[in-house]
Amino acid sequence: MRYVAIGDSFTEGVGDVLHDGRERGWADLVAQGWADAAGHAISYANLAIRGKLAWPIVEQQLEPALALRPTHLSFNGGGNDMLRPRTDLEHIADAFSRVLRRCDEEGVTLILLSGANPSGQLPMGSLVQRRGDQLSEAVLRRVEGRDDVVRALNWPDRELARPAYWSEDRLHMNAAGHHRVAARVLHGLGFEPPATWWSPTSLAAAGPAGLAYYREFVGPWVRRRVTRTSSGDGRAAKYPAWVERVPHT
Repeated sequence: MRYVAIGDSFTEGVGDVLHDGRERGWADLVAQGWADAAGHAISYANLAIRGKLAWPIVEQQLEPALALRPTHLSFNGGGNDMLRPRTDLEHIADAFSRVLRRCDEEGVTLILLSGANPSGQLPMGSLVQRRGDQLSEAVLRRVEGRDDVVRALNWPDRELARPAYWSEDRLHMNAAGHHRVAARVLHGLGFEPPATWWSPTSLAAAGPAGLAYYREFVGPWVRRRVTRTSSGDGRAAKYPAWVERVPHT
């Protein structure tokens, strides 16, 4: 099996920080969990870059991903778009149609993910909730009747929306959140993930609140919008070519 992931910070793994400072994330966990469950090596690539909008993901990552000749490709996008004013949700959902069409043409199985729902913890959370609901509905209409598409739908997961699964910025999942998403993907692929992946094994550290939260996280986000920059500017994909994940012994 050859599995490639495309997307934004959700797929890159932001928030799931290892002891050496590297960021892992659910896609890395899926690749290793897949190898362990199947009992054979999995080739894995990850082209996701944080801060990307849905259509730039498709335009910049999809064809390089397909050029690797994968058997499976995972895609999620739209989380950054939803935070922008005047977002056209139907246009975002059209990006999912493009990915599905190209996967069909190349004989690749699509793994379709919706992002986790951070709205309960965010400023203007009701707006994020409404846009996320609308985007989820629009995307699902585009894959209706396609039982061959592997679905890992995280947006409706109320457990995953709890603060225990989120990092200090309240926008990216922590290790527990990434493990729960990875468990859902593996389940969709027909494997039984480790039971501990579904629930946090320890309480998440409390992040800053009040003005401290706005200074540390909201302020930099606003500055990037004003200056039209992205947290992903200048970053390269962490696994642009195949790496092998072998079963743990």
